[in-house]
Amino acid sequence: MSMDVVMPVVGALAAFVALLVVLKVMRAKGLSFTVRVFTALGLGILLGLAMQLLMGRDGEATTVALDWISIVGQGYIALLKMLVMPLVFVAILGAFTRAEVTEHFGRIAGVVLAVLLGTVTVAAVIGWGSVVLSGLTHASFLDGAAPDASELSALTSQQGQVADLTLPQELLSFIPTNPFADLAGLRSTSTIAVVIFSAILGWAYLKLRDKDGEQADFFKRLIDSLYGIVMRVVAMVLGLTPYGILALIAKVMATSDYLAILGLGKFVLVSYAALFAVLGVHVLILLANRVSPVTYFKKAFPVLSFAFVSRSSAGALPLNIETQHRALGVDAASANLAASFGMSIGQNGCAGVYPAMLATIVAPTVGIDVLSPTFFVPLFFVVAISSFGVAGVGGGATFASLIVLGTMGLPIEVVAILASVEPLVDMGRTALNVSDSMVAGITASHATGGYDRAVLHDTEAYVTGEGEV
Repeated sequence: MSMDVVMPVVGALAAFVALLVVLKVMRAKGLSFTVRVFTALGLGILLGLAMQLLMGRDGEATTVALDWISIVGQGYIALLKMLVMPLVFVAILGAFTRAEVTEHFGRIAGVVLAVLLGTVTVAAVIGWGSVVLSGLTHASFLDGAAPDASELSALTSQQGQVADLTLPQELLSFIPTNPFADLAGLRSTSTIAVVIFSAILGWAYLKLRDKDGEQADFFKRLIDSLYGIVMRVVAMVLGLTPYGILALIAKVMATSDYLAILGLGKFVLVSYAALFAVLGVHVLILLANRVSPVTYFKKAFPVLSFAFVSRSSAGALPLNIETQHRALGVDAASANLAASFGMSIGQNGCAGVYPAMLATIVAPTVGIDVLSPTFFVPLFFVVAISSFGVAGVGGGATFASLIVLGTMGLPIEVVAILASVEPLVDMGRTALNVSDSMVAGITASHATGGYDRAVLHDTEAYVTGEGEV
């Protein structure tokens, strides 16, 4: 590298390290976890903007600096993903050994699924309505835009992979035929399979307890020990959240194509309007459960902000579960089931709003009346069905959109055209997905009588990132 590149890289990294030190000092002074997350967001935005203004979005110096900064950001996400399968396994199984789950397990799962699938259907309605009301149906904002050839080729290939998926096949994929492969996360539906496998072991433990108390007690102590170890690791990793958010948001701001965002600004604004409308539905569900939306958003801010900047529902899982259980008062079984199911089923943003919007935008270009019940009724049904499991795949929104567009017989070029603003919209979609799973957990916990309102109303009950509340 030339000195023209080295000096800006050194300057950017020095600034990044200095900001990390600021966050470290804030922690040493006892400032709250939420304050540090807010601060990390603000500092990351400033750093990212400064890097793009001074070094350019596609410059070599920016690329090299972000490569080093990603050690913190992507490293943090990698650590969180590392915890997903062990956490789901020991948390679900531990709920049985600690007698937190008996006859309520089936009811909890039923309520969680009802909320996830019900809200994703409403999200599809809102996505369709937002396009109709905003006038995006004529796709005039796409005039003159052409899809990138390589992007379109990749999408066509992906569509071929998902074209033959059916709901029965998707349901069969949830069955853990090889638990060890699922614990390694080798399938898109591995998380759900691990939940099912853990529940089967839990029921087996209950049967064993009635027949051989000594063996059951040994198994209980083993699982409880594993649970304690995993939760300690979770607390250690969550303590890194402010540093991870700083790095992640800096990269987003430094690499965003603001000209493309301006060009497709109406689509971005309508997308976020639809996402906020679905968030309003979440508020109504919270009120139905007698939960203050203000309290909910204050306590859920760390996990929602992380989901926003990381665009990773899987990475947000540990913080999601901890927030539900330790800050919002959701019982452990409901929190784990809702967070785990919410990664792969009924994601409101990726599998609800986005596919419905794209289908409604492109339908008029092939002569379809989007106000006809013969269009929007099948659309809502297809969105709800396609959300079952597909959203958990990497690039879930793209996969869900390809399935919906393919099923409805619509062209997929719009997905490639909108790729330039996909990351910006995906941030909001991911936060909405995580919120939906948390609302499902609250609803299930309330419905089964396991909701601890003392924790909800405790002003000191927050996930701190240090293993304390």
